[in-house]
Amino acid sequence: MSVRQSLLAILDQGPCYGYQLRAEFDRRTGSTWPLNVGQIYNTLDRLERDGLVEKGDVDEQGHVYWQITDDGSAEVAAWLDAPVERTQGTRDELAIKLAIAATLPGIDVAAVIQRQRSASLRQLQELNRAKYAGSNPDGPEELAWSLVVDSMIFAAEAEARWLDHTEQRLARHPHRTMGLELSTETPKRGRPARTEASDAEAALK
Repeated sequence: MSVRQSLLAILDQGPCYGYQLRAEFDRRTGSTWPLNVGQIYNTLDRLERDGLVEKGDVDEQGHVYWQITDDGSAEVAAWLDAPVERTQGTRDELAIKLAIAATLPGIDVAAVIQRQRSASLRQLQELNRAKYAGSNPDGPEELAWSLVVDSMIFAAEAEARWLDHTEQRLARHPHRTMGLELSTETPKRGRPARTEASDAEAALK
């Protein structure tokens, strides 16, 4: 998620000071991605360095208002016009955790999956309760917040389905009770060797 572009998009509506930017970001996302003020100002400093925002007026309370430049507005338009590119690799902690657990001897991966499923279903229930707790379902803030919550609900549902799939696949795997022993080969320096899967991915590009 790009904090940089999100803050720029808000500034494209009009000048804001730091705390105001954080409040606007929270208001539009239901505080599902909390930002601290230090992160806001660090981002603003980088945006100013890149010529996308500039300092403007200072009010009676000493708030410095930041305003977007023409280049900043152009970047917002480009961001909104472009699709979000998903990386080919994954840094999803759960996927990596289960992949490692499945290769370790003596690990009850089914128990690991069951504990995760229980936690995922609890989160899904909490998200569904939160979704219907809004006071003004027809308001713009509620709409923006519900879009984020809907995304989290779909992700939690997909995670639960993936856990079911993983459990069934491991139960059918002929080597489910065997671990992956440490390799005795000396690792080669440099990039990892290409595999058939990576070659296939490269051919599709």
